[in-house]
Amino acid sequence: MAINIDRNKYQNLTKMEFLARQVVEGFITGMHKSPFHGFSVEFAEHRLYNTGQSTRHIDWKLYARSEKLFVKRYEEETNLRCRIVLDTSASMRYPEAKGDDKHSKLTFATYAAAALTEMMRRQRDAVGLTTFSETVEFHSPAKSTMAHHKFLFNQMEAYLNAEPDAKQTSAVDAMHQIAERIHRRSLIVVLSDMFDNSEKQDELFSALQRLKFNKHEVILFHITDKSTELDFEFENRPYTFVDTETGEQVKAHPNEIRETYLNQMDKFMYELQLKCGQYGIDFVSADIADGFNDVLLKYMIKRKKLF
Repeated sequence: MAINIDRNKYQNLTKMEFLARQVVEGFITGMHKSPFHGFSVEFAEHRLYNTGQSTRHIDWKLYARSEKLFVKRYEEETNLRCRIVLDTSASMRYPEAKGDDKHSKLTFATYAAAALTEMMRRQRDAVGLTTFSETVEFHSPAKSTMAHHKFLFNQMEAYLNAEPDAKQTSAVDAMHQIAERIHRRSLIVVLSDMFDNSEKQDELFSALQRLKFNKHEVILFHITDKSTELDFEFENRPYTFVDTETGEQVKAHPNEIRETYLNQMDKFMYELQLKCGQYGIDFVSADIADGFNDVLLKYMIKRKKLF
C-alpha cells in the first residue's frame, strides 16, 4: 500500500522527530475515532490574532460583531510544565534488539519520551528532559520553543546511537538530585524499569515520595519486557542469564528457578505499586511489546485532571 508523505513537511526533521510525529498523529487520529473525541481540545477563551498565524481557528462570528480578529484558544494550549525523566542505565538495554520489529526497554522508553515531547509541543507546554543511570547525566531546563524541542530530540537520538556500557541504576540518588533541581511545580513523567541496585528498597520509595512531597504530580511508567521479566517465559532448556549492569553470569534451567523468581518479582511489583498508591503517584505498567498509545493516553488523562 502506497503512503503519501509531504516531503516539505518532514524534510527538516530528525529521525527521532519524524517517528515521534508519526506516533502522535496516529494516536490523535485513533482518539478522534473513539469515545475520547474532543478530549484535549475543549474551547477555553479567545485571544487576539497575530499576523502570520494560521487562520484555521479564527472566530469569524466574533469578527462580524467586533471587526477584530480573534482566535479560539483551546484547553490543549494551556501551559503546563513537564519533566521527562528517562532511565538510560544498562538494564534498560535489555533485551538486545533482534530485527526491526524488536527493541530494548531503552528504545521503547526513548521513543515514548519523544512522542510525549511532540504531544507537549502541540499543546504549547514547557518540557524538560532529565536522564539518569548511576547519577543524573543530563538535565535541561523546561521550555516550549521549537529550538528547544529539536535539541531534546537530538539528545534522545544520541542516547540510542551511543555504544552500550555497564552503567548501573541508582534511581535513589537520581530522584533525590532531580527533586533538588526542580523548583517549580511540574508534572514529572518517569520512564524506568526501576531495577535499582540499592539493597534498601525503602530508600527507592522514599526518593519517589520526595518528588510528591515537593508538590509535583508524578507518573511512573514502569518499563518492562513483560514476557521474560515479569512472566519468566523461557523455553524448557538451560540458559546463561547475564546481568546487563554487572556482567555477572548464572547458568540455570528456567524450570528450576521459575517459582522463586516469580515470587520475588511479585513481591517487588506489589511493593512498588503499593507505595506509589500510598504516595499518590500514578503507576502505569508499560510493556515494550505494546504500542505507545497507552503511554500517551495516560499522560493526556493526567494532564486533563490538572486543570
